[in-house]
Amino acid sequence: MVDHARGTDLGLLDTMKAKTLRFHMIILFCSVVAGLLAVSYLAFWALLSSEVKAQLNNQLQQTAGPIIADLIAEPDVEDVNNLNIPDEFFELLNADGVVLQRSKNLSSPLNLRGMNARVTKPTFGAGELDDGRHVRVALIPFQVANGLRVLAVAVRTSRFGSTLENFGSVALLIFPLSLLLTAGISTFYVGKSLAPITALTNHAALMAKRVTNREGFWTPLPVSPRHDELNLLAQTINQLLERVDSSVRPLRQFVTDASHELRTPLSVLHGETQLLLSKPRSAEEYRKTLCEFDEEFKKLTHIVEGLFTLSVADAGQLRLAKEPLYLDEVLEEACALVKSRADAKNIALVRDFRPDVPYVGDEAFMRQLFLIFLDNAIKYSGSGTSIRVRLEKDDRAIKLHFEDKGIGISTKDLPFIFERFYRANSSSNNGGPHQSGGLGLAIASAIVEVLKGSIECKSTPGVGSNFTVILPSSGATVSAVV
Repeated sequence: MVDHARGTDLGLLDTMKAKTLRFHMIILFCSVVAGLLAVSYLAFWALLSSEVKAQLNNQLQQTAGPIIADLIAEPDVEDVNNLNIPDEFFELLNADGVVLQRSKNLSSPLNLRGMNARVTKPTFGAGELDDGRHVRVALIPFQVANGLRVLAVAVRTSRFGSTLENFGSVALLIFPLSLLLTAGISTFYVGKSLAPITALTNHAALMAKRVTNREGFWTPLPVSPRHDELNLLAQTINQLLERVDSSVRPLRQFVTDASHELRTPLSVLHGETQLLLSKPRSAEEYRKTLCEFDEEFKKLTHIVEGLFTLSVADAGQLRLAKEPLYLDEVLEEACALVKSRADAKNIALVRDFRPDVPYVGDEAFMRQLFLIFLDNAIKYSGSGTSIRVRLEKDDRAIKLHFEDKGIGISTKDLPFIFERFYRANSSSNNGGPHQSGGLGLAIASAIVEVLKGSIECKSTPGVGSNFTVILPSSGATVSAVV
């Protein structure tokens, strides 16, 4: 119940975080768009205002052109006083800024709003009529016989101002609508973009609940059909989970099998101890029980040492010494060590060694490697049979053959005999795996892998097995795995 509640809380927390992320993404997207729209509208407003002023200035110059030409041709004629053009206003000024003539539609001088009438080139600015109406003013100087004159031309800006006002009104209307549309689009797009992440989160949460499942917890995460970052993320997580699952399963099985292997000798030791303490015993009975203890302790030591060797190999820390040796001598020593056990079962050891086969490696590990195959051959061979041990060498490889006439291994079990604690069904074709305490062949495989070699096995149930260890001929270059 606690795990379920905790999983529910985590699910809610993930959902809240997902919504918060979506909210922040929408706010960020809308803020950026709002900023861009505001800058765009302001820039367009400035460009439009500048263009309107430029057009007004051009219009004022075009309007002033014919009038200035007439004034230059006939400086004494009062043409300006006779002008009465709607929404256009004129004044003729002397060099001191004194009004000499004024159009009929002006009842008082133009308010130039601080513009200096003493100009030497066309000048433009904003002015005002006596009734408060705004105008655009151009002061254009020209030379006549009587001296310098300045023509002030003004036009009303109401129609151009209305254009800017209309643009502002439209912008104020479009701006919030654009933000609303942007928010809607971003909500849809962000939600759609985050949907694969939500699916990944839910799927990962499901696998977190199944992590203790003995059959495995991993199932592929949903992969986005789009080839984007989320697709790559899902594929990467799938690869990670697949490797984790492939590592967890054997580890879990290994722990189970190891505990089973260790439980047997421990149970024997516990039972013998209780029996020994149940009543007083003679010295001979104590000695006999201690001998049994010694045998079980040897089994325990053998299993623990095997587990340690495999754990070191799994960590990539199995270091092999590099020392010159002769493989035939190491193999002869291994055969001598198992001879007593072979004689006890009336099994003959047939040696077929090529003499003086040099090699560079670790003598202790090489001896352990050979003993694994010899022990298995003796263990699974019947009484009165023989075991043939051959050593061959050519330019490409060194081959060591261990042939027995034992119970053999069934075809379906052959692919698994190098797995730790693997035990085949002995009732199947009378076959059984050649193992030493459940770890022998796994240790042999680890040693040969460090030596850059390989192991081959050919076996026929009821006939026997032939294990072949193949080592590279360039044994002098064997390097330790660090």
